[in-house]
Amino acid sequence: MKTTRLAIVRQKYRPDGGAERFITRALDALDDTGLELNILTRQWSGDPRPDWHVHICNPAKWGRVSRERGFARAARRCWQREHFDLVQSHERIAGCDVFRAGDGVHRAWLEQRARIIPAHQQWLTSFSGYHRYVLAAEEAMFHAPELKKIICNSLMVKNDIIRCYQVPEDKFALIYNAIDSARFYPAAPEQRRQARMKMAIPEQACALIYVGSGFERKGLKAAITAIAASDRYLIVVGQDKQQDKYRAYAQGLGCLQRIRFIGVQKDVLPFYHGADGLILPTLYDPFPNVILEAMACGLPVITSERCGGAEFIEAGKQGFVCDALDVKTLTEFVSAIPSRQLRPEMGLAARERVKDCTPVRLSQQLTGLYSQLLSV
Repeated sequence: MKTTRLAIVRQKYRPDGGAERFITRALDALDDTGLELNILTRQWSGDPRPDWHVHICNPAKWGRVSRERGFARAARRCWQREHFDLVQSHERIAGCDVFRAGDGVHRAWLEQRARIIPAHQQWLTSFSGYHRYVLAAEEAMFHAPELKKIICNSLMVKNDIIRCYQVPEDKFALIYNAIDSARFYPAAPEQRRQARMKMAIPEQACALIYVGSGFERKGLKAAITAIAASDRYLIVVGQDKQQDKYRAYAQGLGCLQRIRFIGVQKDVLPFYHGADGLILPTLYDPFPNVILEAMACGLPVITSERCGGAEFIEAGKQGFVCDALDVKTLTEFVSAIPSRQLRPEMGLAARERVKDCTPVRLSQQLTGLYSQLLSV
């Protein structure tokens, strides 16, 4: 039987990135399917398995546009030279067979970003070489004749693509991310106690966790504002160049003593175990893996209407959803998240909701899609 050669394209592998974790989980899930797995990337962190083939496409770059355009050209040359059976890109590169829209729709993101930046910055954005390049690359890719399928990890992203680029319905495959519920699981009482002791959080306090880098887009300011108006603690896992600004903001609101800035962590599980819920009032997020991780750990979730993860949340059952900038409602939701010790029902419903998002199911959906495409 002929081996099917699958190429997955991702410019830069970053261990804490959501798209990269999808790739790793997808490759793990596909490991026993007989596919030859190829990764086209500028940079790969970690050790790929012996049967993974990593192709480094790392041309010189002199800025953001040069970086994007150079990688796109190098990756396209690589897949044309190698004659892969299927090319699945996680970057906006025209000519791929499958595009996974894990980073969402750039045009939709700019619409949301315009809500928080001043008018002069909006005007400058319209002249930005980088944004103009990405928008052009996005449109060219969605309309390229080679594109057979678009994998979306939320209905929100699918609807954004249809709205912005008039792509026909039959181009889409809705495949949610996978979560290993054996690896991400609710804390036992002793695990919770140990996690809180390391972070100096009182055992009886209610604590929410925020996980993500890029604090402005993911709504850390709104989360801090909501925490300040409550008696809750906040665990911040992630990094940002402006972290000192957020510390100062919390200090000004008088709640810095209830906030723990943890930084990027390779293993987030102990920090989920120290929390009672997740707060992620992101301005725009296709479907962050942290939603699945937190829910699998038995944590209810507060997130925004422009987060794909909102599709997994019924108000008051697995958590709450509101507009990212509606701080008043966000504050009410923060106070409505119960301590897991006292009322675990919402967290149990959250874990139940993600029980079918397994690596096995992801593997079945992906291999089914690949088989369909290869048989055409």
